[in-house]
Amino acid sequence: MKARLSASLLALMLMLGVAGTALAVKPDEMLADPALEARARALSEGLRCMVCQNQSIDESDADLARDLRILVRQRLVAGDTDKQVMDYVVSRYGEFVLLKPRFDLRNALLWGTPVLLLLAGGVFIVLSTRSRRLPATAALSAEEQAALDKMLGDQSGHSSGGQSRDV
Repeated sequence: MKARLSASLLALMLMLGVAGTALAVKPDEMLADPALEARARALSEGLRCMVCQNQSIDESDADLARDLRILVRQRLVAGDTDKQVMDYVVSRYGEFVLLKPRFDLRNALLWGTPVLLLLAGGVFIVLSTRSRRLPATAALSAEEQAALDKMLGDQSGHSSGGQSRDV
């Protein structure tokens, strides 16, 4: 029974692992030139479907995603570079259309905030542990040391029957 269950689970895991992301690209959208089609797919993987929002336009079945896939392919056929295609799409739909936002001065604070928070946390931890340390004890004066020796001598004299002990 256990072996059969294990085999079934293994088969299920293999099927799920082999099943890749289904692409929504229709055959009539594909370009005849394999190099241009590969570029179009690479660009489409980096563009967000504005309807689905967490899918690339390559994975989405939405009409807007289809329109964007066709637009990308038209721009590539027209001779645009990958950067020109991406810039064109961003100019029409904004930075949100990019699944991976670009790094520039406008969003540097967004990218730098986690680093700044980590540094601030590290400084806070270092400063708080320093302030918790006990201050060093001052050395005893000669009079205090003599009084302490006398008390210790008296105490050891009472507890051990008059014999002095080294502490």
